Amino acid sequence: MDQKAGLNPRDALDILDIRTATQAGATDLAHRSDAGPDVLHYLATHAAPATRAAVAANPAAPALSNRLLAHDENEDVRAELAVKIARLMPGLSERESSHIFALTIETLECLARDAAVRVRAILAEEIKSLTCVPREVVLSLARDLNAVVAAPILQYSPLLSDADLIEIIACGQVQEVLTAIASRKPVAEPVCDRLVQSLDVPAVAALLVNPDAKIRKETLDTILEQAAEIQAWHMPLALRADLSARAVRRIGSLVGASILERLAARNDLSDGTRLHLNRELRARVAEPVPEAGRKSPAEMVAAAKMESRLDGTFLEQAAQAGQREVVIAALAQLANIDPQTVKRILSAASAKPIVSLVWHTHLSMRVAFKIQTVIMKLPSRDVLPARGGVSFPLSKEEMRWHLNYFNIPV
Repeated sequence: MDQKAGLNPRDALDILDIRTATQAGATDLAHRSDAGPDVLHYLATHAAPATRAAVAANPAAPALSNRLLAHDENEDVRAELAVKIARLMPGLSERESSHIFALTIETLECLARDAAVRVRAILAEEIKSLTCVPREVVLSLARDLNAVVAAPILQYSPLLSDADLIEIIACGQVQEVLTAIASRKPVAEPVCDRLVQSLDVPAVAALLVNPDAKIRKETLDTILEQAAEIQAWHMPLALRADLSARAVRRIGSLVGASILERLAARNDLSDGTRLHLNRELRARVAEPVPEAGRKSPAEMVAAAKMESRLDGTFLEQAAQAGQREVVIAALAQLANIDPQTVKRILSAASAKPIVSLVWHTHLSMRVAFKIQTVIMKLPSRDVLPARGGVSFPLSKEEMRWHLNYFNIPV
């Protein structure tokens, strides 16, 4: 609509008087930059939700009106206000009085505590890259329990320190949050260390493909130790730019032929490393495909026991091959329990009972991890990783409790 320069307050009141029965008239007025602070404050206080939302979106609305609208009962009003306040923040202190600045900061803080996830998420998205907002507001949003709120701040905010990020990782956040931290530019070495210790599969994959992630050699070695079990890391590892020749060869021993071929095509390899990878590739392609179905799972386990091969390596290979029945038969044999009990544990779709059973059989946490990811196909958020990369993450008392629950004597 046409906006008159310097709308007289009396004219504004005339508009309201003439169109008092129509919401459209009040809403049109609420959109105007020249409506005047008194009129806009009146509309913010007395008008219908659509009109209050228009005031909330109007950059000309007075700071007191904004502060009032931060507690508006209508979520759409608060959502409009969140967008506007975030966009008003850059340069605000230089152009406004201390009173207006303080009111605006109060409004921002109030929106950061809003009960509606949508409002907090909108605010987080709008301020994610700003340096002119209070650090306390950024920290509040970064620690939000809803990933849609926390993730933008964690990925982009320059106000978060490495200590902040490490603290949030230590709180065991959901994978979207960890992946957001892994995608920051840059990610410092201590933060990379903590992310890798979490063994969160998507987060470590995001870290590997992030060229600005400063991954120490020792931390990369930790990833390589686990990578045989985690196929989602194979391609990101192969594409990682800052790999030593030793790391490249190690990756070549883990990945399938297609990724190995891509790894061998890197243009930063020495002649010796390229020759080694090409030999590995030729050997991989020439490997005969083993015939399946010659023995039943019970027969395979019995043969392995007779040959003293019924151990962690046997279980890992069976799990990696997706041989669910072989895994069941092997665990039942090692734990001296009925295979139906093992099936019930796997069907529970919970990490803790299977981890407890593997511990009971004196096998490694690597075996438990492989069973969780390959056989049970648990979502990454439900997978129970090793503590410190190798140790069982549960106390002995807790594992005994889970075993007792399935009537397994300990």
